[in-house]
Amino acid sequence: MTVIIKKQTKSAGLIRTIEKIAGVDLSVCYQCQKCSGGCPAVPHVQTTPSEIVRRLQLGAGDELLDSDLIWMCLSCKTCYARCPMGINVCAVMDALRALALEKDAARPDGDMPRFNREFLGTVRRFGRSYDIGMIMAYKLGTGKLMDDAEKFPAMLKKGKMALLPPSGTDRKTVKRIFAKTAPNKRTGK
Repeated sequence: MTVIIKKQTKSAGLIRTIEKIAGVDLSVCYQCQKCSGGCPAVPHVQTTPSEIVRRLQLGAGDELLDSDLIWMCLSCKTCYARCPMGINVCAVMDALRALALEKDAARPDGDMPRFNREFLGTVRRFGRSYDIGMIMAYKLGTGKLMDDAEKFPAMLKKGKMALLPPSGTDRKTVKRIFAKTAPNKRTGK
């Protein structure tokens, strides 16, 4: 597959912005591709983690914000664990996601930013993820209230979802984490 990189004439592309937001140094990547070899999202995307890093190194611009991987990244940190140079590729994906939201770049089918927002909202409120609360908020926001409704009874029966919000969590610590990150405009809030 031929990849066209539109080099920014004014700057070095996105790399400096991404490095600053993510707190990484992408110049140390020597393209061993261990990040891509272990990534569980790779079979489902067109762009691999190593390709994203290489394109940044070569001066890619805003066209990188349209990559499907930045929305499909699971943030499982397998790439980070496998990287011999200790590059946190998850942080790079988070930074790209934040910039894509900021610049209103193309998004994949569905509404992943809304899903992320609702997920974090339940964590903020309850100290942990509350599946039913998150799903209800997401469905109300998208207007697709009955999509996948037939799966709910089976998940409830198997104990995959709890009817009540989680208890016993350290909500003060979670509240402190959210307060500490609130001034960061790139969190996608």
